[in-house]
Amino acid sequence: MRTFPKIEKLCGQLRIKALYQEGRKLTVWPFRIHCRFPEKGTPPSETKVLIWAPKSLFKHAVDRNRMRRLMREAYRLNKDEVEQRGWEVSFNYMDKEQQSFQQLEKAMKRALKRLVEEEEKQWEK
Repeated sequence: MRTFPKIEKLCGQLRIKALYQEGRKLTVWPFRIHCRFPEKGTPPSETKVLIWAPKSLFKHAVDRNRMRRLMREAYRLNKDEVEQRGWEVSFNYMDKEQQSFQQLEKAMKRALKRLVEEEEKQWEK
């Protein structure tokens, strides 16, 4: 059973601030992604995720909540290959238009694939 429990949510001002200051930035439309990967050889732990839809794009709370809910669901359904990698990841929604769940899920799959590729690149260095 796939769920999205509290342990997988990125919480705490210090961790979020560190993610935005030290993490890598990627863009996979319609997401801007900030990510921090663990050092090679670190024991596996839960991947922590932050989902965000800005007030500057969606003035109504119901619209922001809907986009966050759809993004969480898209992540939850496709997190199998990235669950135990120990990443800290933020998915920021950038599009001014609301997209359908199918479009978001397709974008989330591309984003997760790109994150796996970026982690492999980092380890090659």
